[in-house]
Parts: sequence; structure tokens; C-alpha cells
Amino acid sequence: MTLATGAVLIGACTQGGQGPLLSAFEKHLAAHDSATEALRQWCAAQGIAVDPKITAQFIRGRDEPPPEGLRARLGVGADEPLGYRHVRLSCNGTVLSEAHNWYVAARLTPDMNRALAESDTPFGKIAAPLSFTREPLPSPAPQGPACPDGIVAVHRALLRLPGGQPLAMVVECYTAANLAGPRARAD
Repeated sequence: MTLATGAVLIGACTQGGQGPLLSAFEKHLAAHDSATEALRQWCAAQGIAVDPKITAQFIRGRDEPPPEGLRARLGVGADEPLGYRHVRLSCNGTVLSEAHNWYVAARLTPDMNRALAESDTPFGKIAAPLSFTREPLPSPAPQGPACPDGIVAVHRALLRLPGGQPLAMVVECYTAANLAGPRARAD
């Protein structure tokens, strides 16, 4: 879906008609390997920001235990160090999702690992040079484990390197802010 198509769908939806907008949002997310890039484009189409920037705010103290079978899914042994990030992804201050990301640190560069530990840059933007692809996994209901209240969609995915080697597993909880339509901007 193009941004122009998204803008038409957004404009056609009313407050009570979030079904079509949610469907358009889900299709938009599915069309991208990087949720970060999908959210940046959606933020622009929704009118959240003229120059949308997606940032990651760390959520400390509410870490989610690794999903059952995570190490097997990522193709690593019990001794292989895994990285973990629990963040809120925002577009110019509007929270669009909360995400849990377990990743194989050894499959990233040292600079990427440092940026993941120290910056507000989302995983998708940091790892983009690796040209990963996204493999959707069955997802729980919107109020499933790992997600706060008020979530409209949950996506689980395995991110793979070009050769097929798993890089990360993500659980993404998308907020109702994605369906709120154009908003007044502070920028």
C-alpha cells in the first residue's frame, strides 16, 4: 500500500469505523520487513508529524521472560548470549507500539550492539544494513502476554538474515494511537 492509498483509507474512516482502518494498518505492517520503517511511513500518512522520526524509549523493570523455545527458534545454544530490548516506539512523542526484542548479539556488529545498548534508535533502523527479512509467527490476542492494556494489534515475528539465519524474535504491541486519525502537530 502506498502512502497515498493509506491517506485515502484514513480519510474515509470515521471514529466508529476503525475496522477498515485497522485492516489497512495491518496490511501496511505486513508489507514491510522493518516495523520501524512501517511505523515511520504510517506516522506520516496519519498526519502525526510532518517529518516523522521513530524513537525507542527503554522500559526498565518490566522485562518479559523469553518465550518457550526461543533459543531453538534463534538457532543458538544455552551458552550463547542473547540481547533483550523492551521499548516503546514513538513517532514525535506519540506512542505507537511497545516491543520486546530478543536478539543474537553475535550476529550484529559491535557498533550495532553498542547502539542498541546506548541509544534511542529502534532495532529495525540499527539492524537495517543487515537486510533482514521478517517471518510472521502466530500472535496472541491483543491483550495477550507481554502487552499492556489498550492494544489494538499484536505481531510476533522472526527476523532473518539474508542467508536464512535467525537474527531476532520480536513481540510488538500496537496502540490505539495508530488508529486515531490526523492530530494537531506540535512540530
